[in-house]
Amino acid sequence: MTSLQLLAAEQKSAEVTDWAARIGWLVGLALFVALLYWLMREGWKWRGTLQNDLPELPLAPDERGPATLTMSGRYHGSTTAGQWLDRIVARGLGTRSRVALTLTGAGLDVVRPGAADFFVPAAALREARLDKGIAGKVLTEGGLLVVTWQHGDRLIDSGFRSDHAAEHPEWVRTLNHMINKTETEGAR
Repeated sequence: MTSLQLLAAEQKSAEVTDWAARIGWLVGLALFVALLYWLMREGWKWRGTLQNDLPELPLAPDERGPATLTMSGRYHGSTTAGQWLDRIVARGLGTRSRVALTLTGAGLDVVRPGAADFFVPAAALREARLDKGIAGKVLTEGGLLVVTWQHGDRLIDSGFRSDHAAEHPEWVRTLNHMINKTETEGAR
């Protein structure tokens, strides 16, 4: 072999991997990601602390009456009414979960496996509507059932999505009819 061929062969050989530097970068990246998750968790806890004035959630009464409507689906969270990005995390309202909704004459029973159940009395219901988003969850237009209710001195929007989206309009009609009926009876 000539020296020119040897020189060409040397230029094609791969460099030796610097494993210490590569491992150092991976450990640094993992620590950075862990720091970001820790900061997000602390922010979530801080938001809960700021909303600590929210009263305890009401539980369903023993006598609720017969079910008017039932629905299974997902609970996507609650926000301050009219502010779809102001998520409420206090009292477990920020926890997304499966949900079983039951509407009775007494109110709306929200049963969430793995999260805190709550009950919205009929007198606390203010409005029901179809919307496209709530606090970090955006769907197609009308893909989310949003129920506005009074809790203490705060108006809250809670977002639900049925396993069968065709049920949403019936829920809106029934809830708004029930709200109007309750307001009419309360005005007498």
